[in-house]
Amino acid sequence: MIDRVIWLSAPGTSAYGERFIRDDEFWVAGHIPGRPLFPGVLMIEAAAQLCSIAHTRTGRTTGFLGFTRCTDVIFRGQVVPGDMFYVLTRELSYNPRRFVSETQGLVNGKLVFEATITGMAI
Repeated sequence: MIDRVIWLSAPGTSAYGERFIRDDEFWVAGHIPGRPLFPGVLMIEAAAQLCSIAHTRTGRTTGFLGFTRCTDVIFRGQVVPGDMFYVLTRELSYNPRRFVSETQGLVNGKLVFEATITGMAI
């Protein structure tokens, strides 16, 4: 869900990534016909993947990191084909089995999504 990581803090506790929303993606025809909107669940997945990438870079956890919880989700705007969707993440807490990160999504400088994501080593 992330096309590339633009910036990753040295300790791996914060990251900035991007995803170009294309008009030929699998969800465009069905979500919402005639007016495609990037699904919220895919915004959450993009944020969770960026959190996992950042957390892996800390070196504190090895192996697969799974997405276990999503709280305080707010959708504040729409994301449509042609948009560049930027995702930011910042670690809030960590222990050897799980981490919690704060995330935000932006389009054209406007906040369109935010959530708190929890992941764990599986």
